[in-house]
Amino acid sequence: MLMDIIRKRRSVRSYADKPIPEEIIKELIEAARLAPSAKNLQEWKFIIVRDEGTKEKLVEAAKGQRFVKEASVVIAGVATYTDYVMTNGVPACHVDLAIAMEHIALAAAEKGIGTCWIGAFYQDKAKEILGVPDDCLIVALMTLGYPKEELKPEEKNRKSLEEIICWEKFC
Repeated sequence: MLMDIIRKRRSVRSYADKPIPEEIIKELIEAARLAPSAKNLQEWKFIIVRDEGTKEKLVEAAKGQRFVKEASVVIAGVATYTDYVMTNGVPACHVDLAIAMEHIALAAAEKGIGTCWIGAFYQDKAKEILGVPDDCLIVALMTLGYPKEELKPEEKNRKSLEEIICWEKFC
């Protein structure tokens, strides 16, 4: 059930030394491919990093976060078109890549694979390492791997519904 998968997903920063098979990686990217995007632009590319040397370089770009190298895979969600701004004033690529990357995270959790969103990285360094053109934007990095501790539904430290719901007007 989807809610069980949502409860099971968490940020994993400790991974077992076990590779993720290519066919599973492709299934996870298929989940991203099916995500909605503004005007159906699908302005994205997903760079799959498995090379140990490249992951080591990404550790530096990600402010020294060592678990980046420990993960089986690092995915860079890249916006290939960054100019479209939705009517609400928000750049579409940020929203679209966030939806697509979360599709990956949930599909991974369903398969017992841990993920961690990474926004703490230096754009210029990551782009150089991954060969991303200047007119594109890496919206997020995400580590993937089999966690050292099994993913299981657990209570999360979140605000109550009463604290986040406003009915009819902002409260």
